[in-house]
Amino acid sequence: MSSRGKKIVQALLESPTQGLIELAHDWRARHPPSLVLIGDQAPKFSSLSRFPDYVFGCASGYFVNRKDEIYFLVRLSDQPELAADPEERVYLAGDFNGWDPVGQAQWELRAASVDGEPVLLWTGRAATFFAHPWMRFKFVTGGHRWLEVPADAPNVSFDDLGNRNRAIDPERTGQHLFRFTLASPMVLSESWAVGWSDGSDEGHRVPLKPGKFFFDLVAEGPLGAKVAGEITTFRIFAPRARKVELCVTDDLDLFDSASRYPLGRHDDGTWWVALDQNLHGWYYWYHIDGPSDAFGLFVPERRILDPYALATVGRDGPGIVLAESWVGEVADGFATPAWHDLVIVEAHVRDLAEKAPVRGGALERRGFVGLAAWVRSPQFYLHALGINCVELQPVQEFDNRTHSEYHWGYMTANFFAPASGYSTAPEVASGIQELKDVVAAFHERGIAVLLDVVFNHVGEPAHLMFIDKLYYFEQDGAGKLSNWSGCGNDLRARSAMSKRLIIDSCSHLLRTFGVDGFRFDLAELLGIEALREIEAALKVVKPDLILIAEPWSFRGHIAGALRDTGWASWNDGYRDFMREYVRGGGSHGSYEYFLKGSPWHFAKWPAQTVNYTESHDDRAWIDIITENHEHDGFVPTANDRRRTHLMVAMLMMSIGIPMLAQGQDFLRSKGGVNNTYQRGDLNVLDYHRVYRYPSTHAYFADWVAFRRSPEGTVLRHFSRASEGFFRFFFAHESSAAAALYNADLSQGAVRLLFAVNPTLVDVKIVLDMEIFSGNPWQAVADSERFYRPETRGYPPSVAPTLLLPPLSCMLWMSPA
Repeated sequence: MSSRGKKIVQALLESPTQGLIELAHDWRARHPPSLVLIGDQAPKFSSLSRFPDYVFGCASGYFVNRKDEIYFLVRLSDQPELAADPEERVYLAGDFNGWDPVGQAQWELRAASVDGEPVLLWTGRAATFFAHPWMRFKFVTGGHRWLEVPADAPNVSFDDLGNRNRAIDPERTGQHLFRFTLASPMVLSESWAVGWSDGSDEGHRVPLKPGKFFFDLVAEGPLGAKVAGEITTFRIFAPRARKVELCVTDDLDLFDSASRYPLGRHDDGTWWVALDQNLHGWYYWYHIDGPSDAFGLFVPERRILDPYALATVGRDGPGIVLAESWVGEVADGFATPAWHDLVIVEAHVRDLAEKAPVRGGALERRGFVGLAAWVRSPQFYLHALGINCVELQPVQEFDNRTHSEYHWGYMTANFFAPASGYSTAPEVASGIQELKDVVAAFHERGIAVLLDVVFNHVGEPAHLMFIDKLYYFEQDGAGKLSNWSGCGNDLRARSAMSKRLIIDSCSHLLRTFGVDGFRFDLAELLGIEALREIEAALKVVKPDLILIAEPWSFRGHIAGALRDTGWASWNDGYRDFMREYVRGGGSHGSYEYFLKGSPWHFAKWPAQTVNYTESHDDRAWIDIITENHEHDGFVPTANDRRRTHLMVAMLMMSIGIPMLAQGQDFLRSKGGVNNTYQRGDLNVLDYHRVYRYPSTHAYFADWVAFRRSPEGTVLRHFSRASEGFFRFFFAHESSAAAALYNADLSQGAVRLLFAVNPTLVDVKIVLDMEIFSGNPWQAVADSERFYRPETRGYPPSVAPTLLLPPLSCMLWMSPA
């Protein structure tokens, strides 16, 4: 056997006494490979046999038998919708048939049974699919619904658009897997590897990695530091640790003389100790030792911040012991708005507060205290704008190096503690009451609060990495960390206690601070199943909470897969379309699709799409669309301003949840800089621009008011509108268009007509006047202003031919 043929890809432990070994190539010999377990006092293999090829097929979607027949299969237990509809046809699509097999009988899968399990199966000669290695394939229904490829499938292949497909490897067809049993159970706190018995090739050994049973470990009961009378208990989940020590002190200057206590191990992977003292207000941290292998990063001398610490002095810790009675819960009676009634602004704590016209020094202005004062000010900017929901960029502890350093907050260091950099006195956990006060202040204004939460990766130091790198982080068989987040340490949300950590954190934020919901950063990395479980658990805590996903990562996009959940999604397609459309681009079809609320592929129900044109990422809106050199929109042109007016008009006239970015209404610019995550000088809001561009600010506020008005009910849909609700009219050879809302009067007697011309020339749009009969039409707004009720007779009413000047829009209403 050549060195290449002896390469081992991974060795996976499926239970304490059983596992599998994956070779880089099919093993064609009749005898099993001579593999052994390597390590101090390593148990011997009591058996080693070939893994059933169909088991590989269930994970990869195909396998090849010894007769060189290839089988493509869909396991019905993985596709409940198909199992519930036996009449639904499924086809094999791929590079070999042009990806368009629907209706072709030769590519249809047939009902069958594999090892007693119902499947859909397609069989043929393997040689056809080996002619060109790494052919891609996928399964599609007769209704053109593509079956999702799991993120952990062993043969995932991405196309140029980021779509997940499967790939066929002629050298790994199901005969490269072997199952083993051990003579005695594996001890998780020890390290072993799998290699060849002759020991001749040191390069072909791999560490033995615990598998699904390990990641399914669940600990019940409370975690973290708990105070009950005169007893304080500490409990942490560290399933592969050999030793865990607790350090406590009541003085931040006496770290080196802190008291140390060993914790006892329990069978559920937790470590626990109870101290006979009420330690409320004390500081604590852990030291953890464990196996030194490719999957471990145990550093016994490192101080580790408890992932369940309710407050922390800084990103390095220490945590602060807090009695639950002191932390308390919020029940302020605020009624979270219905999803379809929301108008959101994404904002940053420090950006809002630092230059606000309120009293306060630099310490207050950089965080929660300054923001609460600004929200309660009579001049509060977002109240004047008229929105009813704010989405705050991360407020959980993040990894800014000093409390004064500016940071967006997307590098989380602790999922429970309020950001110490936004707190006036983090050493006494002031951030808890201060963040409560921020939420209360917004609620007093009638503004709901969503928190941007980052669970897909962690910041520095990565405390979870030192608790158990293997359990908490995605990595390959050699221990290399996954990096689909772009931050180098993707959280393994599929692990049971990772999901619990996310759910417990969000539940704490809901109960303790009274927030109304969350926007999950790079939610694609958490996976559909985890997102479903998170949704179900959190709706027990707050049935009307708002859940929004950023549905992509560098790995892929899951907005389509979220259609059957209670999650809404940021609509990046809408963002990209709008940036193009206001400059005269876009198609009639895309205009119709996005105004209707992206109903065909993105949103199953109207409020499932969050429509936006700018967020914290990338350049500011005005910098993207500006006519100025080098994307610098600081001094926008007249056309930049007109295009911004068209944008907000279309945004508010689109079905779905509209979201604005902070300062968008006064043409906020970041000077063309693309990534400003640590540029407080560019991000902090300059409220003087409200006075430089007062008519644009007023125009935004008028659109928000109209959207939230009784007449705006026509735009705020709880369920999908009838097919006849919309009528569209398009200019000839132009992207200019008009949309009639409530054309069939299915949503009451009020109808709206919205026309827009994003080009630089005059256009005409011909209307079908038969459907405009009935009540008279009043002009409500144009691209510069809203008309007062007494002046709505001018400009003239709807005419058979609409004449629209360049970069203009018009809104008419036929009242009840």
